[in-house]
Amino acid sequence: MIALLTGTIAHKSPEYIILDVQGVGYRVQIPFSTYYELPDEGKEITLNVYTSVKEDAIQLYGFRTMDEKRFFQLLISVSGVGPKLAKDILSNIQPAGLSDALMRGDLTRLSSIPGIGKKTAERLVVELKDKVQKIAPTVPAPEGAPAVAAAGAVTDDVASALVNLGYKEAVVKKALEGMAIAPDAPMETVLKQALKLLMK
Repeated sequence: MIALLTGTIAHKSPEYIILDVQGVGYRVQIPFSTYYELPDEGKEITLNVYTSVKEDAIQLYGFRTMDEKRFFQLLISVSGVGPKLAKDILSNIQPAGLSDALMRGDLTRLSSIPGIGKKTAERLVVELKDKVQKIAPTVPAPEGAPAVAAAGAVTDDVASALVNLGYKEAVVKKALEGMAIAPDAPMETVLKQALKLLMK
């Protein structure tokens, strides 16, 4: 069972990275919250890893902080929430924000996440409210990025990432068209700002 990996980023995208660990490339799926914190390709990082073992596949999920991994493990303990959905939840809401929503029973906030309906939101609150109080995140949620965006290929990559996360293509396109787009804005900034708009 892999719990921690340290290596060089051979490739990174909003959905996953390939981590080169002494010549072995590990494909590690990541939430956006981890993607935002990644250094450039070629740099070394350490990820906290959760290994998902199924009959037909072994998948790795990586996190920059233990808070993210703890919340991921809490989420997949809930009936009906698998690793992919747990990753998507953490892509939409930081651990501190998720903790707050669960403790306050904020069903509106939770059910606004793609893939989470009202029933699943209720189940998350019922099953996790008490557990979350014991492991409140050790770091606050970061402030939203300034309103900037990118053009061309970066916008296409952001759109693809958001559609894969479960947002409707038309909704994503409208959100991106409404953003003030700077040619040199990094993808991380664009993605963060687009998510902020979509979650309103």
